[in-house]
Amino acid sequence: MLHSLRARLALWLLLPLAVLVAVCGWFAHEHAEDAADYVQDHDLLSSAKILADRLIWEDGDVRASVPPSALSLFMSPARDHVYLSVMDAQGQLLAGQQDFPQPQKLQLSGSDNAQWYDAVWQGQPIRAVITRRAMYDVAGAREITILVGKTTHSRDNMVQTLWWPTLEYLLWALAVAVLVSATALTLELRPLLRMARQLAQRPAKDVDFHLDSRQLHQELRPLADTVNQFARTIRAQVARQRQFISDAAHQLRTPLAIQAHTLEQALGQTQAELAALSVAQRLAVLQRLQRSNQQLLNVANQLLTLAQAEAGSAAHAAHTPQWVDLRALCLQCLEAMAPAADLKHIDLGWEETQEPHAPEPGLAAANPDPHVYCLYTSSRLLPELVANLVDNAIRYTPAQGQVTLGLHASADSLLLFVADNGPGIPAQSRDRVLERFYRLAHDTPGTGLGLAIVQEVARATGARLALADAHHRPTPPFGPGLRISVRFARAAR
Repeated sequence: MLHSLRARLALWLLLPLAVLVAVCGWFAHEHAEDAADYVQDHDLLSSAKILADRLIWEDGDVRASVPPSALSLFMSPARDHVYLSVMDAQGQLLAGQQDFPQPQKLQLSGSDNAQWYDAVWQGQPIRAVITRRAMYDVAGAREITILVGKTTHSRDNMVQTLWWPTLEYLLWALAVAVLVSATALTLELRPLLRMARQLAQRPAKDVDFHLDSRQLHQELRPLADTVNQFARTIRAQVARQRQFISDAAHQLRTPLAIQAHTLEQALGQTQAELAALSVAQRLAVLQRLQRSNQQLLNVANQLLTLAQAEAGSAAHAAHTPQWVDLRALCLQCLEAMAPAADLKHIDLGWEETQEPHAPEPGLAAANPDPHVYCLYTSSRLLPELVANLVDNAIRYTPAQGQVTLGLHASADSLLLFVADNGPGIPAQSRDRVLERFYRLAHDTPGTGLGLAIVQEVARATGARLALADAHHRPTPPFGPGLRISVRFARAAR
């Protein structure tokens, strides 16, 4: 029951109401007791006043008579007992019961010179009043004490008569609140239950759904929006998986087919034909297999890197952010790419600049960066980003060309760029070259995944990617060149 939203909401509503009903019932009982005490105390004082008025002098002494009017005030269906006691100052009983209980501390007050108190008489609780009156004659004044007591049966009946209707009203109000709240919760939760049924009725593999939040209450709309966002994320992940499988199958098919065809040709020849092959022919077969195998490895590695990059923030959030020396990564990449640049006699250079107001190295108190070119990030794919930028520039720059990798540090960002003097990319094609497997020049070996990986890694790290002309003079065989820049925001630790 405690796991039911309806039950928990009902408890939050009804428990305070029940406490409120209990408090109101207690106050109602107190008020009923006050009213009953007032009525009983008024009757007691009235009876005492009547007795005081009936005091007379007779034969030089005070006499008291009890008229029927003094007792008629106490007639009730509860059959209460009334007790009277009239005494003089010396304690002589003039009328009523002897040894009638008096208050432990006498404190007469008010214009009536009276005091009310509770006592026990003949084994029964009573409510009593005591008052005094002075009787005057020629010899002087005599003080007369009058006590009137009554059992509390009628008073208790009056309390119940006054209190129970109020308590019944409160209990009925609580019952109505329970009914109304249960009905209201059932009605108001129907859209949420309807949404749950819609989700439950969908096939487990169907992630193409959208919840209409307009039918929900304003407080529940964020829930539907979150579910819709979650569904969009799942659809995007499923689409990426399907695209990855399709791309992998498409790109791996060609090198695998080449290897299979080459092996079939070799296995289809007789032993005499194989023996007749020259060393050059055998070497050509092995080189064809080696190129196909290398292409297969390159495509597999690029596809795996792209899949990691496309995992985005979910994959990066699993890693603890740390300081990454971007300058050191770039220098390592230049060292690794130097042989490929030497094969084409490309001038592979390095450039680093720093604004005057950029944080200086060693100022650990002002800037926690251990170096001015450090980046605080959770990404583990920055080496792939740098490597693909440099590899892409070397591939498409003609022999004897120039490729420059550089870093520019400012107070709020780090700018990584690669510039070359190759053929460049037309402005109308710069968006498409970021798509996977799109290639402008098919005569250049490659997988068409390099810039797609760069874009995904930059997007996952919150960096901005930009493509522009390198502004080189387009002298044959060189062109306007291409400058690809990635700007990283410098985040505080």
